[in-house]
Amino acid sequence: MKKIVFLMPVYNDWDSLSKLLNEINSVIQNITDYKFECIIVNDASLKKAPEIKKPQNIDYLKIINMKKNRGHARCIAYGLRYISAKKDHDYAIILDSDGEDRPVEIESLINKLKRDPETSVVASRVKRSESNIFQILYKIHKFITLIFTGKKINFGNYCCLTIKDINLISNKGSLWCSFSGTIKKYISNLNEIYSNRGLRFYGPSKMSLFNLIVHSFSIIAVFKGIVFFRSAVIIIILSFFYNFFGSIFLILVQILVILFNLIIFVVSLRENESELIKSEENVLNENIITH
Repeated sequence: MKKIVFLMPVYNDWDSLSKLLNEINSVIQNITDYKFECIIVNDASLKKAPEIKKPQNIDYLKIINMKKNRGHARCIAYGLRYISAKKDHDYAIILDSDGEDRPVEIESLINKLKRDPETSVVASRVKRSESNIFQILYKIHKFITLIFTGKKINFGNYCCLTIKDINLISNKGSLWCSFSGTIKKYISNLNEIYSNRGLRFYGPSKMSLFNLIVHSFSIIAVFKGIVFFRSAVIIIILSFFYNFFGSIFLILVQILVILFNLIIFVVSLRENESELIKSEENVLNENIITH
């Protein structure tokens, strides 16, 4: 029987994690085609973890405790590397532990997987739960990403990856920079389900304007080669129009494009495979819960 492992990072929000585990347990109780396991990456939480019981429909639950806080994206990167090295699973479902990735959609991911078991599935966002202003800015982010990379990226962490694709991306340096960007760059064939962004179980969303900007640059930096080429083309075209119209606005746009590329270059320095390897030294311990 095929094995699916749930991979979830957590930082302090143990109440949300407990609620999520209960909801996952309810969703998978009638799915008999797969065995389910769970890996939780504790990102050096300051809040002590409560006693966690293994859900009835999950065979085992493992908590990997990190020594240092590195952010949930890097916890996912380490978790995928860990799964690839263990070679004990057929698929991994990655989701945030705060409730914004709705566990009810796990069934849709698995149903899509049943129809095409060799292809990974991403949860494409069709509706978000943030404010109208944030949603407008998010659309601007997607538009800029499309212009400079040629890629439409409308999904986040929530997905189900085949072990083949996990092995493919687990050692990519860009995984340290952006999970969704790495998937889009290296996995050419993806299925998708439509997904609504849920509300956090407890407290407001942590996706601030600053975090959105960092998130946007991190994705675009994965495609830095394409970005630099497209930017050069844009600058040449703007120079051509400047010769005809002489508008100072065109010069300002060129300067902004150059500054944009400098930022992309700096952000791309985070792409470092050695950081993924060093992350193994950041593990404090592993705790397996079987009951």
